[in-house]
Amino acid sequence: KGGDPYVFARGSEEAAALAAAGVPYEVVPGITSALAVPAAAGIPVTQRFSSTSFTVVTGHEDPASGDGTVDWDAIARTGGTLVVLMGVGRWPQIAERLLQAGRSPDTPAAAVRWGTRPEQETVRATLATLGDHELASPSVIVVGSVAAEELTWFEDRPLFGRTVVVTRARAQASGLAGRLRELGAGVVEAPAIEIGDPRDGGAALRDAVGRLGSFDWLVLTSPNGVRRTFELIADARALAGVRVAAIGPATAAALAEHRIVADLVPERYVAESLLDALPDPPPGGGRILLARAAVARDVLPDGLRAAGWEVEVAEAYRTRSVALGDELRAQVRAADAVTFTSSSTVANLCDAIGPDQVPAVVVSIGPITSATARERGLAVAAEADPHTIDGLVAALLGALA
Repeated sequence: KGGDPYVFARGSEEAAALAAAGVPYEVVPGITSALAVPAAAGIPVTQRFSSTSFTVVTGHEDPASGDGTVDWDAIARTGGTLVVLMGVGRWPQIAERLLQAGRSPDTPAAAVRWGTRPEQETVRATLATLGDHELASPSVIVVGSVAAEELTWFEDRPLFGRTVVVTRARAQASGLAGRLRELGAGVVEAPAIEIGDPRDGGAALRDAVGRLGSFDWLVLTSPNGVRRTFELIADARALAGVRVAAIGPATAAALAEHRIVADLVPERYVAESLLDALPDPPPGGGRILLARAAVARDVLPDGLRAAGWEVEVAEAYRTRSVALGDELRAQVRAADAVTFTSSSTVANLCDAIGPDQVPAVVVSIGPITSATARERGLAVAAEADPHTIDGLVAALLGALA
């Protein structure tokens, strides 16, 4: 928990026990919280012209006991930066010892609580006055001229202090969650759906892929559809003569992972836009294979048939609701905002916790998802434009500005 197993941790004791038992082991060095936490608060522990050394001590010992291993008098005389770990409980005694040993009461001091976490909080004061504030564990305390520095970056990020719920399936949530964390948000991953096999176990899609050469177009509406379809394509030459359409850049990117460049990606990432972009069928008719989720709107296949295409719909996957535990439900309710990336995430989260418990700021990826949210009684604060993850993040930033 302190960042490095050999810095105020019990890694050495564990290593000694393993060595004594003849058990091979490996030590993985880390970044100690004595350095990482001040850095996140904008405090450099050294500075070329003001502090050319630093001392790290444990504050767990009682300075007044007289039997500790920390020589506070020597530390006070050494100067430089002092970093105290686990010192909140004994800070009044530690500060008193440092003052008695000659440290100036006006020496800058800071306490950083929950360093590097979304709830990070920094208290800046002096050696004499830091104890007047309500300090709480876990905190790292820094004493020295560098504690006056405010090279803040961590707490200045646009979503710092905000908590956002990500409802995507766990296998797909990392990209969105990572972007939000980069912007400073605390992220609650509450996957409202999971991706599973279609009811027929994929038999219809497998059969259609086996006849892929008989189709003029393969239409894919999501990255999940791409993955499930290409799991069944053993030889890329099966696509010879077949053009591929993708709804949205994420679907096109999933195709690119298989070295396939989409022949058609509509400007707007909805089914209606694909209907407008697809050419008319060739003389004598044309055939389209539409690989999609089990539950989806019929606007695309119906529109294609109305345009003269013969359409075969194959279920590539289906979404299933995911039960949320009590602790996760509480985290969702306490969040500032929620992101929805599909109608199924809206429906399943509302079913799981109730529409009245959904965070107040609702941000959706597109018009269909927004419509579902409104049908469930939710007020949509912002809608992504374009209908992508980047667009969703931009919409969230605007909604929480």
